[in-house]
Amino acid sequence: MTTWTPPFGPASLQIDAELETEKITASLATYLAQTKRRGAVVALSGGIDSSTVAALCVAALGKERVFGLHMPERESSSETIMLSRLLADSLGIDSMFEEISLILEGAGCYQRRDDAIRKVCPDYGPGYKSKIVLPSVIDSDSFRLHSVVVMAPNGTQTKHRLTAESYLGIVAATNFKQRVRKMLEYYHADRLNYVVAGTPNRLEYDQGFFVKLGDGAADVKPIAHLYKSQVYTLAEYLGVPEEIRSRPPTTDTYSLPQSQEEFYFSLPYALMDLCLFGKNNGVPVEDIAAASGLTVAQVSRVLRDIDQKRKTTQYLHLAPELAGDVPEVSHTLKPCSERVAGWSIGDASPRNVDGAL
Repeated sequence: MTTWTPPFGPASLQIDAELETEKITASLATYLAQTKRRGAVVALSGGIDSSTVAALCVAALGKERVFGLHMPERESSSETIMLSRLLADSLGIDSMFEEISLILEGAGCYQRRDDAIRKVCPDYGPGYKSKIVLPSVIDSDSFRLHSVVVMAPNGTQTKHRLTAESYLGIVAATNFKQRVRKMLEYYHADRLNYVVAGTPNRLEYDQGFFVKLGDGAADVKPIAHLYKSQVYTLAEYLGVPEEIRSRPPTTDTYSLPQSQEEFYFSLPYALMDLCLFGKNNGVPVEDIAAASGLTVAQVSRVLRDIDQKRKTTQYLHLAPELAGDVPEVSHTLKPCSERVAGWSIGDASPRNVDGAL
């Protein structure tokens, strides 16, 4: 656990990468032993989070028991597959290419998305590209509404304010991408008797930046307690290629390039880390402002936005609601601290997670 002592700043988020790696890998190995699974499946996006999770799984289980999936679709960045393959090669893990465009077409992903866009941009059609954007939370206290940025085949761009109906339609259709990928992850996990390793960092997990039963679904989430800047620290320690570590975070979901801050967080991850860490640890707003270079008013708006996102995305974290108790069925293992207690990094090895049935 990261602790804070004045003065507050980026150094407050520093972690002992070796110790953190030992803790996470021991937890992974213990979980697999208890659930009798033989290895882990990781969806490789070419981004820092999935790359770090894959490297942690290799450290915990050995490269022979980690299986990577490359799952681009026709709107994915060409950089994605190049970097995801670079990661698989650098770790020496087996991986498979699963192009998901045909599945998405069959589900109507693209057609449903385009129909929703046409509610506010009637000309939208073949050859057009788009992305959803949100005004920055630091600019004003005014109510923020999503817009869709559309690029016509001739390169001209227009911006259209989304109605609730069009926004929800675009998001619902686009969520097919995350859910199809998760379907394939579990297919391979089932055939191999592996677990699915999720890749959200703390910013994403805390703020609900994931699709329920899409990228939010997993058996283990090794970095959900780590701020994004801490994930970068682990990535460097684990030897994740520099090309991946230097890639700007992106959603890689819409047909136009889209950063995470213009779609959801409003701030670059380093500043969001400072604000979220400061809020979680009771750091005075004035100290957060000084460390981030924002004004006190701007930090206050960011902190209110954090609270609002926690409230509106609480549903994403909820387990299925039962109308009555079923006491004979347990949905939890022992707490992680109990499962890891007594384990050393030497115990977190493939020989301890045979998982034979």
